[in-house]
Amino acid sequence: MATASSSSSLSISRLIMVPAVITLGVTILRLVGELRHWSPLLFNTSAGGGAAIIGIAWLPFIFGPYFALKFAGAGEGPSSAGKAIGFAVLGILLTLGGSIVGFAPNITFPGKLLVGCLIMAGGVAVPLSAWPGLGKALLAYGYAARIPVALVMFFAIRASWGTHYDALPPGYTGPLDFWGKYFMIGLVPQLVFWVAYTVVLGSLCGGIAAAIKGRRRSAAPAV
Repeated sequence: MATASSSSSLSISRLIMVPAVITLGVTILRLVGELRHWSPLLFNTSAGGGAAIIGIAWLPFIFGPYFALKFAGAGEGPSSAGKAIGFAVLGILLTLGGSIVGFAPNITFPGKLLVGCLIMAGGVAVPLSAWPGLGKALLAYGYAARIPVALVMFFAIRASWGTHYDALPPGYTGPLDFWGKYFMIGLVPQLVFWVAYTVVLGSLCGGIAAAIKGRRRSAAPAV
């Protein structure tokens, strides 16, 4: 498999443009569906979204392979698909561990949120080191996807819209003033945890897609 070049021939901003627009459309649809109380199966208003079908949390499973195949097709795949997959798994474990340390209400010590965020940042760095091109694309896409959600949550929490964007998590023990709630359930989760989630899940799915493409190419009969 080709090793990623030092200067990418792919423009990350162009690569993520259409996925970012699609993601924004899903976010708007989700918000409208919750405000109008459409089917809970599609638009769940409980804290965390209740794994509703309409949502952007599923999109890294699609766009991770999409970005990966674009890079692989441009000759900028990982040096080893197995390494990319293994590092993505390690990134997932670090992201989960950091989220537990940072947000679990039963874990209390000074600076726990900062420690949790640093662990999640480490979770992002690990798959990025294995496949920099894919990691950078997913990181840029993650922010393009999550900044609009953070903005929606600002207004939802401010006005108590009754959506999953302003619902408090079970067992929430953080501040109850507007800025405290927004920081704890809106800004930090969206711009740290969910971006890390996008990078590590997208890297795993992208690594698997690259491995499948590599096997098909090696199995193809010589002409």
